[in-house]
Amino acid sequence: MKIHIAAHPLIGHKLTVLRDQNTKSPTFRQLTEEIVTLLAYEATRDIKTAPATVMTPVALFEGIELAEPRPVVVPILRAGLGMLEGMVRLIPTAEVGFLGMVRDHVTLQASTYANRLPENLEGRQCFILDPMLATGGTLIAAMEYLFERGATEVIAITILSAPEGIAAVEAAFAHKDHNITLVTGAVDAKLNEHGYIVPGLGDAGDRLYGVV
Repeated sequence: MKIHIAAHPLIGHKLTVLRDQNTKSPTFRQLTEEIVTLLAYEATRDIKTAPATVMTPVALFEGIELAEPRPVVVPILRAGLGMLEGMVRLIPTAEVGFLGMVRDHVTLQASTYANRLPENLEGRQCFILDPMLATGGTLIAAMEYLFERGATEVIAITILSAPEGIAAVEAAFAHKDHNITLVTGAVDAKLNEHGYIVPGLGDAGDRLYGVV
């Protein structure tokens, strides 16, 4: 698994405000979109392209365009929805699917309760959006789900990651021939006994949309 930590001053600044417990939901949502757009720029460095020729006002130009089949963006419900706008702002032609996953607060295991994805993902690059890589259970389950449907490459974009979650994902796919990349804004110190990232930013879904 390739890991890219986007150590950029703008991301660091916005993450600091995002972590502040006094930051209100509207500001939190706006900052999340901005951070994801910056992360998406890094995550799409190896996006598939094809040659394209255009006529400028002066001459022919041999350039590139995004290749078919189009990439698929998959936010993990519900917190991943807060990342979607920041991602599709950068690649508006991407197809969007959804995975509804929930983590049991006792066992910390993830289960899928809903999906809206193309049945066949053969030859597709898939971008998973999930704010937090904590224990790794949700991300592992989502990746397995996409690879089972034929995805050739999965790029996970997270705002924060924990060392334990990164290690869990690496272990889960260590003996499988899958093309996996993690792009994250920061790797924090650890998980606490409740499976939350420390220092973290709390529950991303609650801070985006309120407690349910």
